[in-house]
Amino acid sequence: MEKNQIEHLKEALEFSPDNIPLRLHLAETLMSDKQYAAAEAEYKIVIEQAPGNNQAKFGLAKAHYHQDNYSTGIVIIESLLKEDPANPAWLLLHSKLLLKEDDIGRALEQYQKVLELDPGMTDETLDGYFRTAHQAGEVADEMMEEEDTDAFLEDPGVGFTDVGGMNREKSEIELKIIQPLKHPELYEAYGKKIGGGILFYGPPGCGKTHLARATAGEVDARFISVGINDILDMWIGNSEKNLHEIFELARKHAPCVLFFDEVDALGASRSDMRQSAGRHLINQFLSELDGINNKNDGVLILGATNAPWH
Repeated sequence: MEKNQIEHLKEALEFSPDNIPLRLHLAETLMSDKQYAAAEAEYKIVIEQAPGNNQAKFGLAKAHYHQDNYSTGIVIIESLLKEDPANPAWLLLHSKLLLKEDDIGRALEQYQKVLELDPGMTDETLDGYFRTAHQAGEVADEMMEEEDTDAFLEDPGVGFTDVGGMNREKSEIELKIIQPLKHPELYEAYGKKIGGGILFYGPPGCGKTHLARATAGEVDARFISVGINDILDMWIGNSEKNLHEIFELARKHAPCVLFFDEVDALGASRSDMRQSAGRHLINQFLSELDGINNKNDGVLILGATNAPWH
């Protein structure tokens, strides 16, 4: 970029300091010349003059990204997304910022939204990272298939005697889960299915996972702990496939306790999901829970969340 152009723009602004389009042009020119700190200063002046100028806010977020001020950039871009959550350019920058902050799950989710809105709007950095991760996952899947899929299953090794307190919760689980499995003939006689699910709610560290594992131990069931990273995949349809395979593994090894940690990230309210990928995953989750196409007899689904209102 020729320095003369930048100098000419600066001289023009001396005669017209309130000319917002001219200052934005200078800021974009500075960005192209990789003078990110100088561009940041110009964007801030525009925002002072016109607080609602989203072009300047987006430019400021980009300037912070290039200066490794990722957390500040995230704050700015998230304020923009509140106004327009379906803006592909904003979503793309948000994904790149989140990836830099190692928030991989959210970065992947935002990049998926970008590709849904505009399939041609790919990013070399994001695409390369997630494609590599996807390929690594495929290799891992092949290795696990060659070894033994039973490696996903745990023998809990603990029971209710290993869980202190929580007597009310234990009683609920005893009534809704343990007794039906111990006396299936009684429930079948009354036309009741053996299986079902319970949602655990509480702050981090209160023992939700430990109680879920102990529940499996009480009924001599296998235990599968599922995290959101075990499900989500950037490629359309793969998240649903991953979810189905986990349920199929549980059905194959019934009685089995299937435990979903942070289930609100997977099974949020459909009314809150604007993107089709999220809705498809929730629909798949509900279909698996209902056992419409497959029997869930002997499969117990436990979920844990810090935010049951979601």
